[in-house]
Amino acid sequence: MHKVYYILFVVLLCCVSCEWQLKSPGEENKLTINRYDRVQSLYLTTGDFSALQQMNTVYPTQTRTLIEDVIRIGKVNDPEINMKFLRFYQDSILQSLINEVEQQYANITDVNDEMSEAFDNLKEMLPNMEIPQIYTQIGSLDQSVVIGNNSIGICLDKYLGADCPLYQKPEYGYTPYQLQMMNRSYIVPDCVGFYLLSLYPMPHDRALTQVERDKHIGKIQWVVNRVLGKEQFNNQYVEMADRYMESHQGVTADQLLKNNNYTDFH
Repeated sequence: MHKVYYILFVVLLCCVSCEWQLKSPGEENKLTINRYDRVQSLYLTTGDFSALQQMNTVYPTQTRTLIEDVIRIGKVNDPEINMKFLRFYQDSILQSLINEVEQQYANITDVNDEMSEAFDNLKEMLPNMEIPQIYTQIGSLDQSVVIGNNSIGICLDKYLGADCPLYQKPEYGYTPYQLQMMNRSYIVPDCVGFYLLSLYPMPHDRALTQVERDKHIGKIQWVVNRVLGKEQFNNQYVEMADRYMESHQGVTADQLLKNNNYTDFH
């Protein structure tokens, strides 16, 4: 698991909102990932003032989250924050990340389609769940997915593939297991999983053992597998959740995720 869970230049302004948009008659509502990373990239590589204006007026929440919670360089209302933000990304490694993200994620139709289908399936399993807004951004090799304010921010810099040269630098210390999940195919599973974890967090009223924590994550990963229609995650704790659901046919996904009596899973 990534240890992180926490908890823009669009080509056309008509594409800026990340929401369930009503399509023409006969089409279903479709979730659209907001390309915040594009306007972010434009400002950070050219200093374009109009891109900065978009970040501050069209995407104020995304910008605040990026500056204050992801790269953590200060408060968004700091009079010097725009210059601090620009200087922060002048680092050669971060400039390389921006360039690599622009190349690998010039088109994200595949990710968008999979994300839309996944959250459609999740909504069927959890009817009372609110569909989040989803956007892409470029962080600083720290967080992968940022959850907050009913939104999901995808840090594309953490999904450049296990063979990305930047990931091989010893100062980052990524393990082979972490590298395995730092690729395009894990974007949707991570988004669904971390969003579920924000809705069904681990209990805070008592100290949990590591096994209890693993069982909790196993429940979430079991639901993610069902949402995706494939075994994205396969481990003993997912198998425990599967055995529990097999022997409790009437239990819903909501009930499974709310069941924090971890002795039920074995």
